[in-house]
Amino acid sequence: MKTLSFVLKASILGVIAALAIVLLTTLKNGKTPPDPSATTPESSVPSGSLHAAGPFSYAEAVARAAPSVVNIYTRKTVQIQDNNPASSILEHFFGIPRQPRSRVQSGLGSGVIFSELGHIVTNYHVVKDAEDIHISLTDGRDFPAQFLGADTETDLAILKIAAEHLEHIALGKSDNLRVGDVVLAIGNPFGVGQTVTMGIVSATGRDHLGLNTFENFIQTDAAINPGNSGGALINPRGELVGINTAIFSKTGSSLGIGFAIPVDMVKNVLSQMIRYGKVIRGWLGVEGRDLSPRQQQYLGTRGVLIAGIYRNGPADKAGLQYGDVIIEINRQPIPDTRSLLDVISGNRPGTQLNIRIWRNKEYKEVVAILAQRPQTQTQ
Repeated sequence: MKTLSFVLKASILGVIAALAIVLLTTLKNGKTPPDPSATTPESSVPSGSLHAAGPFSYAEAVARAAPSVVNIYTRKTVQIQDNNPASSILEHFFGIPRQPRSRVQSGLGSGVIFSELGHIVTNYHVVKDAEDIHISLTDGRDFPAQFLGADTETDLAILKIAAEHLEHIALGKSDNLRVGDVVLAIGNPFGVGQTVTMGIVSATGRDHLGLNTFENFIQTDAAINPGNSGGALINPRGELVGINTAIFSKTGSSLGIGFAIPVDMVKNVLSQMIRYGKVIRGWLGVEGRDLSPRQQQYLGTRGVLIAGIYRNGPADKAGLQYGDVIIEINRQPIPDTRSLLDVISGNRPGTQLNIRIWRNKEYKEVVAILAQRPQTQTQ
């Protein structure tokens, strides 16, 4: 027993001595010993760690962005068909035309305050043909809105209200978004009031969806429902990264596939709308078609086949012909029609383009001067 007691005492003294040495060393280096019960701060977690996923709450981000997201209410008069059987009999037998009938249709959506001057961005389809537009702020104030214009090719519209003490949203960047980044959608789904949903960026650069002429959508699984259109897609810092615009659904409710217009595109469109009253884009005057895999294999490269040319347009004046294949513009490869549209529209009217084409089994160089893209907006 004495031997066992001696051994236990020696072990305990050894443990105490070891702890004392660790404590003295830590204090000597000017550091405090770690608290095992404390949660490791996010900033101290190494990049790439599983614990670096983000904060436990996004309340601060929502608090920063939510006052800048507004509810939009619209009214317009729509004509409805007279299906009354009596009217049909009178028209058929006596030639008495059916009397036109109309009713007031209400709509709702969301918008984002873009400047302290009262500029609000939303989707064009939210306010299309509206005769009356009202804006409801989160602080309870309501204002009539003035429609300043729209760009139907991106489904963006700009409104303005005469109000003071507006909180405009902080702008982020959409070109550096990555798949897996956390995003929050803020809007007025189904008219129930401002609602926040969370998800991730599911994909970027989505196009060929047939929604708009110019498509470069952010895809997200954050719930987006009717009424969310025109609302904000923000990052965990409360900065705007996109304008929610559409959902993929057969029922009208969110199925986890929503699309937002990147804020970089929104900034470009709005700055031109405010400055010029419209969006000014370059125009070449061609109809393009993607090459088939067999055509690509034959040429040994990708390109865009010219399937049509507008008479007296820039392409016609430059000598481009039906059947030419556009390979490069200003040494930039043109792999498909989407790239061709983006490059052409991204240049100002009057810009000179050096176009490399494939014609009659040889490469040629053509110089074209862009004109202004015709306006397609209806208001």
